[in-house]
Amino acid sequence: MSLRSALILALVLLAVPVAGTKDKKKVTLPDYILKAQTVLIVINPDAGVSPQNPNANWVARQDVERAIMDWGRLTLAMEPLTADLVISVRRGTGKTVSPTISAPDSRPVILDPSDQGIRIGAQHGTPPPLTNGPTINTPHPSAEIGSSDDMFEVYRGRVEYPLDNSATWRYIAKDSLKPPNVPAVAEFRKLIEEAEKQQQAQKKP
Repeated sequence: MSLRSALILALVLLAVPVAGTKDKKKVTLPDYILKAQTVLIVINPDAGVSPQNPNANWVARQDVERAIMDWGRLTLAMEPLTADLVISVRRGTGKTVSPTISAPDSRPVILDPSDQGIRIGAQHGTPPPLTNGPTINTPHPSAEIGSSDDMFEVYRGRVEYPLDNSATWRYIAKDSLKPPNVPAVAEFRKLIEEAEKQQQAQKKP
């Protein structure tokens, strides 16, 4: 991650509230989240490949996809322009600065079993970019700077460069992307359900 990206991440972390399990205040979510039907799960573009655990972020994305499918509320999309929401995930390394290998992210084939059946898809050609930042074409040594814990971020979809906008909701916690329950998905689910309950309560005379 470049120094500029690190500074931007630090500012965003300060600007967007991090979810807390003890927050009992009124839940306010935009309509595009409550009405969302499709979602694209991606690896955070700033997440590098750890030499000690090179498949960590790939596995985390698959685990989140399975948890979303098991939830049954959202359908997985193949690209950001057809997704109502874009969720970015990154596995924590336990360190704020970790040596990594930066590499391009591609999704040639999807074959994921879940309680909802098996989803099969294919990405044809180069997937649309998620950010207007520099494109990584070849792997190279780098360093990942950021939270030491797992990160789950929700962005608005159906826009160009969705990850260049501010995250609508973020959950950062140790092992929050870990199966089988994937706590980040569970917290996102509870957030939506609570927001809907509060909406219904406000409609009552």
